[in-house]
Amino acid sequence: MEEEIFVQTPFGSDMFIIKVKGKAKIPDYIQLRDEKMVLIAYFRADRPLKMVKKLGLEGREDEFLQLIQDLPFGKLQKFALV
Repeated sequence: MEEEIFVQTPFGSDMFIIKVKGKAKIPDYIQLRDEKMVLIAYFRADRPLKMVKKLGLEGREDEFLQLIQDLPFGKLQKFALV
């Protein structure tokens, strides 16, 4: 069952988030995808704060960092809009 994560973002539809494990020199990364599974954002898991402004999460940095840290590898979750 999907776990919902509610945030307000500038994107106009439901999104999904997944953490992907890197290999060798490729780092772990995060993907944000829309309801059609089209990639809309991609960033390194160890540098999530670069996405805070783009996602409209100013003032919620700690919450976003905790989300990225707690996100399990390979599990697609709904990143729902409020």
